Amino acid sequence: MVVPVGESVTLRQTVTYAVREALSGAGEPVVHFVAPVAWHDIGDVAAGVREETEMLLERVAVWAREDGDDDLVVETTVIGADTYLFGPDDYARVIATYADDSGIERVVVDPQYSPGGNVPILRPMEAALAERGLVVDEAPVDRPTRRGRLLRRGGALQFATLFGISFLFYQLLGGFAGTRFDVATGAVSATLVAAMLHRVTFTDRLGLRTLGRRLVRLVAYVPYLLYEIVVSNLRVAYVILHPSLPIEPRMIETECAVWGGMPLTLLANSITLTPGTLTVRVHGRRMMVHTLTPAAREGLFDGALERAVRFVFYGRPALAVATPRERDDARIVEDDDGADGGETVVSGPAGGDA
Repeated sequence: MVVPVGESVTLRQTVTYAVREALSGAGEPVVHFVAPVAWHDIGDVAAGVREETEMLLERVAVWAREDGDDDLVVETTVIGADTYLFGPDDYARVIATYADDSGIERVVVDPQYSPGGNVPILRPMEAALAERGLVVDEAPVDRPTRRGRLLRRGGALQFATLFGISFLFYQLLGGFAGTRFDVATGAVSATLVAAMLHRVTFTDRLGLRTLGRRLVRLVAYVPYLLYEIVVSNLRVAYVILHPSLPIEPRMIETECAVWGGMPLTLLANSITLTPGTLTVRVHGRRMMVHTLTPAAREGLFDGALERAVRFVFYGRPALAVATPRERDDARIVEDDDGADGGETVVSGPAGGDA
């Protein structure tokens, strides 16, 4: 099947439905995710538009592999980049052409898919696809209301998950001392956090299988984070004890390749826990981070912590996502005197030993 994708609040559910349908069908389970480039993003518009589209497809591929198994084949493609796309017939034409070339007869559509921005072309596009002989299937999703509820359905699994995360984080802040006082106060704090926030923390109800995998990977992540904290402590201690005090404080802006509140929270706090870096602000996937030394900046540019957090939430396939340096998604925004440096980080040899 082919699934046209674009940013929407129900995209994640659509991916899950498409993967489930592919695995339940006869023959080899193959899902083609395609992203038509909107008409106003073609021509002399910044080249970053295509990169953003490819990043969206990478995110969708990670979700699909997380929901599927080893037999699932996931294909992602940007289509229509060399075509003037305006109306529903244009979008239907490029999708149908791709389907014909790939020998596909079924199209699964996200009900909130809106390739033309605010222009309502989904229904005419579906009709045009059907006229071209394709079977159009609209994914059954939970549509959000205009004013969504802050509180969602909770459950023992959500409570236990938030309790465990809060308890481990409390112990991490205390250096895993293991004293009775730390364990008792950690348990009380985690209970209060879980009781008050387990119905607002998770955007989706967790599945036991997905939760189990993430917890196992989180256990592997904690020693890695402790290692990074120890190494960063030694580097900062060296800088402090050095007679010339070789610090180069800079503010860094980076767009992270993680999606969702929990992954972003884990990454932001992990950066702050690592000496030499401090997360100042988070807006969407964009973070402002203060760095003390060149080595700390190079670590952010190379995306070691970002890659580890992706592994926790999305598994091994997510490790293949490019680093912030390779994506040109990190830059120095401030010089020593506070002036805007505007230096964009590009691929190249690292300037530090991170």
